[in-house]
This record gives sequence, structure tokens and C-alpha cells, in this order.
Amino acid sequence: MKRRDLIKGAGAGMLAGLTASARASDSPSIRWRLASSFPKSLDTIYGAAERLAERVSRITEGKFQIRVFAGGELVPGLQVLDAVEQSTVECGHTASYYYVGKNMAFAFDTALPFGFNAREQNAWMYYGGGLALMREFFKSYNIISFPGGNTGAQMGGWFRNEIKSRADLKGLKMRIPGIGGQILARLGVVPQTLAGGDIYPALERGAIDATEWVGPYDDEKLGFHKVAKNYYYPGWWEGGPQLTFYVNLKKWQELPAAYQAAFEVAAAEANVTMLAEYDAKNPPALMRLVRQGVKLRPFPQDVMTAAHAEAFKMYDEEAAKNPAFKHIYGEWKKFRDTSIQWFKVAEAAYANFVNISK
Repeated sequence: MKRRDLIKGAGAGMLAGLTASARASDSPSIRWRLASSFPKSLDTIYGAAERLAERVSRITEGKFQIRVFAGGELVPGLQVLDAVEQSTVECGHTASYYYVGKNMAFAFDTALPFGFNAREQNAWMYYGGGLALMREFFKSYNIISFPGGNTGAQMGGWFRNEIKSRADLKGLKMRIPGIGGQILARLGVVPQTLAGGDIYPALERGAIDATEWVGPYDDEKLGFHKVAKNYYYPGWWEGGPQLTFYVNLKKWQELPAAYQAAFEVAAAEANVTMLAEYDAKNPPALMRLVRQGVKLRPFPQDVMTAAHAEAFKMYDEEAAKNPAFKHIYGEWKKFRDTSIQWFKVAEAAYANFVNISK
């Protein structure tokens, strides 16, 4: 290389570096707070918000900083929606189905029983119109939403006694909130709502007969296997539950376009990597639990069939009286019915063969 070309190249490199530095120096410094619904002990879920914050900072060269607070540090974990709506914090990380008491339509943003698996949820959100529908819904709460992680299909939970048929559900006290609890109530279960830290002692002393949580990796930490050896699957109420980043709409509109892009990219990365992390952590955790005497059991067929029937009966009832639910439900169900046909032909057929042939 000629000397003048070397100098010319170096000069171009310096110019590019100075231009980037000038751009960075011209960018505003912004500090946001993010309220998570989750404790730090749920490291994979809580970690998604930390990943978002770290990525946003790196992309903006430290100009846009987001500080993450665990559930209860700024606001109670189940009040993240209110905190973002009222601009108490700029953004949050939560599960929208926590707020079905306000409107059952929130559930579409996370999971409906017998709804999407994780891949179908992403497909509906990003390419099936789901994100647009949910953002339209969230506007009335002064919020813009971004998919922010997925656990994959969850387990059905820990039971002190074996469930041999639907009849065994009658009078059973189970910690299960939300729509899943409402459906099980129709089958005779007495649903209970308990915070994470209260579940183990309630199960140990017999105040409840069963509990659901997440999956092997998170469940193992809480020690449920020490007091309830029957581990049921699948968690049909959470086939692919999505977590979501909420951003106050006014604060979002005030962000520079480059910072908005940084947030969107970081949220998408957090969304994808959470599922990958759970898929890596759950298998060895399940093996450890089995080695400790845990008995894996599928829900009886009559339980699954009855729960499925009650779920869609409930959705039809809700659509008849809730315009917001009806508006989203029609599109959600249309996408679900089509997606099921594809997964049945390809993904399910492949998985079923591999599972029996090993």
C-alpha cells in the first residue's frame, strides 16, 4: 500500500471516529427506571430486563441508561401496569395476564389456556397482527408494548396426591391464579392466589393440595419436590406465555428515533434469548428432580378434555359481553386454527417420531 493511501485511509478512519463521537456527544443523556414484576431469584425472567438495559446502553454508547428494579423495590410486582400508565416509572417488565381483573383481553398478550405455544405466540405477535392489536388495546392505558421473553410451555404443577381422573379435582385446593384458575374452578378445584414466598409453607402444612409455578429450573429452587412428589404436565393454561416490556406512551414519543430503535432491538433480543435460556436450563433441572424421586405424570385425558371445553366456552361467554376481548379474539382464534394445522403436519409429527425413536 502506498504511503499516501495509508494516510488517506487513516484519515478516513479518524474522520469516521470523530463523526461518531460527535454524534454521540450530540445525543441527549436519558435515564429511565424499569419496574419488574419479578424477583431477582427468577434470574432468567428478571434477567431479560437486565439484558435490555445492558444492550440499550451499549448501542447508545452509554447515553440511554435504564435502571432495573425488582418487584417490590419501587412498586409491588402486580402494580407495574399502573406505575407505567401513571408515569411513576418510564417502563416496566411484566406478564399482562396479571391484569385480567381489569380486562380479560390482557391475557392475549401473555397466554390463554389451550392457546399458542411460544413459537406461535411470536408468529402471531410479529407477523400475524397480534402486536398491532395489543398496542391498540394498550393505548387506552397510555402504554406501548414490546414482546419481552417467553418461558415456553410450563408444567402443570405439584400435587400432594395423584390425580387419576376429573373426579379427583373436586374440592382440591390449588394455588393457581388467573384464567387457568377460573377454568379449574369450573371443574371443582378451589383456586388460591398466593405470592411465591408463601407457596412452599402452605403446601408443606396442607393448607393447599397443589400448586403451579413455572417449570423445572425455577420450581427446583423453591423446593416443591420436597413436599409434593407428583409433578404434572402439561401446563395447558400456559402453552407459551409471553412476558412484555411496557413503556409509557408519552415517554416513548419523547425519545429520539435512534433510542427508540435501540430499545426495540434490545427488547427483541431479550424476547428470543429468554426462551433459549429456559430450553437449555429446564432439561437438566428436570433430570435432577427425577433423580430425587419426583414422579412425572400426565394429566388424565378426561381432565384435559373437560378443561379444553370449559376454556372455549368461557372465551365465547367473554366475547359476548366484552367488546375489547371480542375484537382481539376473532383474529387470535383465526390465526390459532390455521397455525395448528401447520404444526400438526410438520412440528408435531417430527417431535412425536423423535420422542418415541430416540
